[in-house]
Amino acid sequence: MANYSAQDVKKLREETDAPMMECKAALDEADGDFEKAKSILREKGKAAAAKRTDRTTAAGVVAVAANADSTVVAGVVVECETDFVARNDDFVALVQEIAELVRDSETVDVEKLKEITDGAVAKIRENIKVTQHVRITSATPISTYVHHDRTKGSIVVSEGPSSEAVRKVAIQIVAFPPDVLKKEDLSQEKLNAEIEIETQRAVNEGKDEKLARNIATGRVNKEFIKRAVLLEQPFYLDPSKSVSQYLAEEAKGTAVTSFTYLAVGQGS
Repeated sequence: MANYSAQDVKKLREETDAPMMECKAALDEADGDFEKAKSILREKGKAAAAKRTDRTTAAGVVAVAANADSTVVAGVVVECETDFVARNDDFVALVQEIAELVRDSETVDVEKLKEITDGAVAKIRENIKVTQHVRITSATPISTYVHHDRTKGSIVVSEGPSSEAVRKVAIQIVAFPPDVLKKEDLSQEKLNAEIEIETQRAVNEGKDEKLARNIATGRVNKEFIKRAVLLEQPFYLDPSKSVSQYLAEEAKGTAVTSFTYLAVGQGS
């Protein structure tokens, strides 16, 4: 005869989120010892997580969490295997919980994050992993944006008065993800590589090598830099202006000093 009741099974399910039959099996194995049954389920959950670690995570959720005055902001990307799970309210709430944990911890506890995701794997039965996490502090309010599909987001740190204009720059980053903030941040190695690519493109178009290199330099300045450098990009609401021109007009005295782009699919 079982040394536990149906109420014990129900309580174990409520506390662990494990399927009913697994709760019953754990209580059987523990001979009715409730705490031992919880431990059994926890270990099985870790084993289930380990078995799923190699499975591809093609979906996921971006979340940000800020303190009351937005001077401390965390951003996380948590990936899963399917859109079905990524759209689930419980999964979205889990990602938000992880973002808040990162926000409230000066040093991110990687083991704690793993414990949380392992528990989610045991419940959801998909590979789940935190692929990006960042915690940013600033003397002035930090602007954030998460796209409506929750697969992309950004965090923007600025100096000067906080404004709606900076939030629009956060939207710009999600719409056209840049590589760097300003031209000076581009390495010469990267610029040289782009010039070589564009030189070969011009040669393939029939230009001689000297002319091809001049064309390549022009294309890198006109195309690549305007794509890769945030402050040089055409502003999404008015492409006749660069982002830096837009800020100069709409947010006088404010300068963007750094940004973080968050996205599902960028890898861990």
